[in-house]
Amino acid sequence: MSPPPSPCPSPGDLLRVFGRIGLLSFGGPAAQIALMHKELVEDRPWLTERQFLNALSFCMLLPGPEAMQLATYAGWRIGGVRAGLIAGLLFVIPGAFVILALASVYAAHGGVPLVQALFLGIKAAVIVIVVQALVKVSKKALTGALPYALAAVAFLGLYALQVPFPLIVLGAGLIGAAFMANAPPEAAPPPVSARGTARTVALWSAIWLLPLAMLWAVAPGGLLAEIGLFFAKLAVVTFGGAYAVLAYMVQEVVAGFGWLTTAQMMDALGLAETTPGPLILVTEFVGFLAGAQAGGWPLGLAAALVTLWVTFAPCFLWIFAGAPYVDWIASRPRLTGALQAITAAVVGVILNLSVWFAAHVLFAELETVTAGPLGLLLPVWSSLDAPALGLTALAAGLLAGLKLDLLKALPIMALAGLVVSWATTGI
Repeated sequence: MSPPPSPCPSPGDLLRVFGRIGLLSFGGPAAQIALMHKELVEDRPWLTERQFLNALSFCMLLPGPEAMQLATYAGWRIGGVRAGLIAGLLFVIPGAFVILALASVYAAHGGVPLVQALFLGIKAAVIVIVVQALVKVSKKALTGALPYALAAVAFLGLYALQVPFPLIVLGAGLIGAAFMANAPPEAAPPPVSARGTARTVALWSAIWLLPLAMLWAVAPGGLLAEIGLFFAKLAVVTFGGAYAVLAYMVQEVVAGFGWLTTAQMMDALGLAETTPGPLILVTEFVGFLAGAQAGGWPLGLAAALVTLWVTFAPCFLWIFAGAPYVDWIASRPRLTGALQAITAAVVGVILNLSVWFAAHVLFAELETVTAGPLGLLLPVWSSLDAPALGLTALAAGLLAGLKLDLLKALPIMALAGLVVSWATTGI
């Protein structure tokens, strides 16, 4: 069941806005969530603050890339299934084309230093974007002592104790249901049809899995079938987003299947960090290289397409089946309390991602310091990257000082990154 779209933008507006989000979605989930908040809540009244935060909490509960699923939900909430498809696809497609191009160059020449130089400035801009978003979201989500405490505990649990992400969400939800249930519920939404939900689940399960079954029937045990099965399984277990599953993926891809070397996997992660779209697009890079090394560019392209399909098709299943229940959840006091608590914890999650990203951009070396159960990722201060720090200051001046539009600021930062890289390394 689709919601009554309010407001209802034109198809042209949907394509323009979500295309813009897809093209500018650099820097991983924290930056992407920030960009969507600016475009859909601040710049135009397509979603209310409450709708956005409820949707964000819901998407954090799902396996897979939360930012892509948030974009899909936003489209669905604005204009139904068709708008959800537009939003979700436009969030992924620009980055998928960029990854395919970079993977092709990488397979042919073994590196893309020019691209890495261009994206040096963009990564600096992402730090500023994320900090701005963190401030704005925290002002809306942290409305009392308990939400602040939940955000702090979520940050420390992830950053210092490496607590599994699902446990953070579950714990926050239970605390919210017990102690934040007095929040006034929204007006009761129209009932959701269980039969309609079952039809949606059946349809999108078939769309996701039938091509994989056909591939396995045609070439059981072949490379494409193996790639499809592995990444389909990965799509179900990636709770907490891409960061939560990268270690497992690296281990399986390198040591389990032997598709890539450790060095190739690290290069793949680095390129995925600096391109638009969800970080989980690194799976496309991995699939392409595995196929290209086994059978040249055509097999690489086929493997990339299989990887994209089994990774992102289930995202539409989770959203289109579950999204109609978000408003229903928001109309129940205890469930509303759980959702608000999860939203508060999400602030801590975004802070953790922000610290992780900024540390990797600004410092060449990081070390993990352990003290009992604590494991702190700390920068080696002597490895501070002065050019990256200068680029971050430039980005702060453009975005926070001059309030320059992202479409204007990012090309300036890309050019600045290229100049700095040329001046410091000759690339």
